[in-house]
Formats: sequence, structure tokens, C-alpha cells
Amino acid sequence: MRVSKRESVTDEGTEQPVKDDAVHLRRRIGLLPSISFIIGTVVGSGIFIAPKGVLMNSGSVGLSLLVWTLCGVLSTFGALCYAELGTSFRKSGGHYTYLLETLGPLPAFLRLWTEFIFIRPAVATYVSLAFGQYVVEPLFMPCAAPTALVKLVSMLGVTFVVAMNCWSVSMAARTQVLLTFIKMFALILIIIPGIMALVNGKSENFQNAFDSDSFSLTKLPLAFYSGLYAYGGWFYLNFITEEVINPNRTIPLAVIFSMVTVTVCYVLVNVAYYTMMTANELLMSDAVAVTFASRALQGVAPAIPVLVALSCLGALNGGFFSSPRMLFVGAREGHLPAIFSMIHIRRQTPLPAVLFLYPLVIIMMARGEIFQLINFASFSRWLFIALATLGMIIHRYRFPDHPRPFKVPLAVAVVFTIVCFFIVGLSLYSDPWNTGGSCALTLSGVPVYYLTVKKSYIPERWKKAFNYLSLHLQIFLEVAQQEVQTY
Repeated sequence: MRVSKRESVTDEGTEQPVKDDAVHLRRRIGLLPSISFIIGTVVGSGIFIAPKGVLMNSGSVGLSLLVWTLCGVLSTFGALCYAELGTSFRKSGGHYTYLLETLGPLPAFLRLWTEFIFIRPAVATYVSLAFGQYVVEPLFMPCAAPTALVKLVSMLGVTFVVAMNCWSVSMAARTQVLLTFIKMFALILIIIPGIMALVNGKSENFQNAFDSDSFSLTKLPLAFYSGLYAYGGWFYLNFITEEVINPNRTIPLAVIFSMVTVTVCYVLVNVAYYTMMTANELLMSDAVAVTFASRALQGVAPAIPVLVALSCLGALNGGFFSSPRMLFVGAREGHLPAIFSMIHIRRQTPLPAVLFLYPLVIIMMARGEIFQLINFASFSRWLFIALATLGMIIHRYRFPDHPRPFKVPLAVAVVFTIVCFFIVGLSLYSDPWNTGGSCALTLSGVPVYYLTVKKSYIPERWKKAFNYLSLHLQIFLEVAQQEVQTY
């Protein structure tokens, strides 16, 4: 343990004096980085790829636009619920922390288990493959891009993001702000020519917008999954609560501003797409934004894939910035090996937690169809989000005097929770293979919890070997336990 004679200012989350050189995660995320963090993580590959999935499963232009709007409203409701949770429980960790505080350790462990067994690798793989596709595809048009090269470029993108998040929290945060401004510029670049064409009378693709022979109620949850995936990321700020400056003010403000901005932009982007492309043309395109640019932005069309790729890189950076904090908190609570709750003694980054994700993403990147990945990860992700907001409602009833600096209307929480459970339940019927596999993998964490966490049955020889390995990893990585309580 290192000792410093100097004392810094009081930590805003704990009201305790903090040593200048104590090993802990600093509060460095203000309002602008928080807004950039949410927008930058939400606006990734989804708006450039998911329109195909939403239209494919909704069956018509009009219904797909309605799905996009409802997904935005639903995501905003969820973000408001998480704003209450984030100001009520000021620990990092997001879903895991809220399940632990409201429903107990088993649901929290299962959320941790699913996050790192398949949710986080699947989502990161989806975004990184989109990054690789938008980098490589323009070089080979009109021919198809080599799959191996797309995956190689995707792996390079993941490697860059992991290295940056291992190196510096401040650098990762500044990069996120920059990439957010770039991706908002990309969205505006799509919206303006599309809306101008619509104003000038190009509205033939919106005639009979709700007519469809392919509509199926059983496919509608999959349309919502694709849309909700595009809005996914509104909860990531809650993963880093302990690093947010004045979270009681910053989290609600960041959530409200970000989600209203994203919802408006997403609906307008889809209107722009349909103005310049028919439904069949959109379904035939694997890179919707590139196809749009070739028609509406011929002068700057080559720049669109670059902007989309940078947008994907921003979403990837946001995911790798936030998700390791859940792993970090889970290890701190004793649900995972202690090595993952350690911080680099000079860089002040959760180095082991960030590095743990890297091979998981690389392995999943080697296989998996992109839309199957969404459906596979979405079931468990939305199940646990619904459980977290259900836990919030139960906690309100059980502990009415618990401090809640920001309180969402009960009707919003109830509507959001019911809709989430409905979508999750109906998806078991719509896509039983992927959602059933996701459910089975989630439940596989139950015996792991009872054998390793609730009461350890691990042989002593294995424990000694693991402790020996952890000690040498700690020395090699130059990491130590957090010295300051930051919640």
C-alpha cells in the first residue's frame, strides 16, 4: 500500500478525502462527456444496418417507421428508469448492481454470467464487423468484399479500442466526444438531402405505406429487437456511475438530452432512406447508408463509409469503456475472481477487466451471422433490463424512504417493464432456436453460482493454482486493489 502526504479534494460520490496517488477510478466524466458517451454508444452501427432488419420483420414502410418511433419512446422510458436507479444506487455496474440491490445475488450473477459469456462478445462482434464492412466494402465495389479481410480489419479496430481503454480513461473519454461529433455530422449529412427531396415532392415510396402481404405478428418482436438494438447503449452511463462528476445532476440531464436527440435523428434518417430508396432496394442492401449516399450524395458519397466506420468505432469504444466496469464491480462483490477488480497502479484503468473481453470478442468474431447475433443476445439483455426495472418498482414499495434524487413516474416504469416482458416472451415463439439457446445459456449460470459463489466446491488444489496464477498476473500487469471507496 502506498502512502501519500498530500490530500486532494473530497470525492463527490463518498464525501471522503481522497489521496492524490491512491489507486482508484477517478471522477472524470462531466456532462458533455456523459452526453457524448450515451449518444456515441447508441449511434453506432445500428442505424446503418438495423433498418433492413426492422423492415424485413415489420413488413411495410409505414409500420417500420412506427416501430422506430416506438423503440425510441420505449428506450427513453428505460433510460429514465435507469436514471432513477443510477441516482439511487451510486455504484458502477449498471444492470448487475441494480439486480444485486433490488432482487438479490442470484439474478445479479446470472446477468454478469450472460454479459461475458455471450451478450458483450456478441454486441461487440456485431459492431466491429460493421466497422470492418464499411472500411473494406468501398474498396471492392461493385464486387463483394472478402470476408476474411472484413474480419481482419474488424479485429484491428477491436485491438485499437482495447489498447486505448487500457492506456487512459481520459483519452478514451476525449476520443468518445470527438467520435460523437463526427457521427452526428454523418446523420445530418443523411437527413438533410432526404428531407429536401421529400419536401420537393419525392414521396412515391410513402404511398400505401402500411400495405403489406408479408406482415406477421410473430415477426414483430424481431423488428423491435432490431430497432431496440439500434437504440441500445442508453444504459451504459450507469456502468460508470462512480466515475461521473455529480451523478445526481449529470445522469438525468445526459439521459433526457441524449435520448430525445437520438430518437428524432433516427426517425428522420429512416424517412430520408425511404425517400431515396424503395423498400425492396433497402432490403437488398447490406450497407444501407452507402447505397443512400450513392444516390443522394454523389459528390461526397466516398466519405459516407468512412463516417459510418468511425461511428461504429465510437460505439465499440463506448462498449469497451463501460462493460469492463460491470466485471470490475462483480469481482469487487466477490462474484468473480479478485484479479478483475484490480486497477493499474499508474494508468488508473481496470486493465484486467478490459483485457478479459478481448479474446472473447475475437473468438465470436470468427463465426456468427450478423442478424442472428442480435437475436441471440437480445433475449437475455432485455430480460434482465425488465427484471432491473421490476426490481426498482419492488424496491420503491419495500423501501419508500430510500433517497431517490431523481424519480421517474410509476406509469413509465410499469409500461416499460410490461412491454419488455411481452417482447421477451413473444420472441421465444418467433425465434425459438436463438432465444431458446440464449435462455439455456442464461440458466447454465445457476449451477455455476451455487458451486462457486454461494458455497464453493472448488478443490483446494485448483484454488492454490489459481491464486498462484493471479498473483503473478497482478505483478505482470502492475495492478492493485482499489484503495478508495468511490460509492
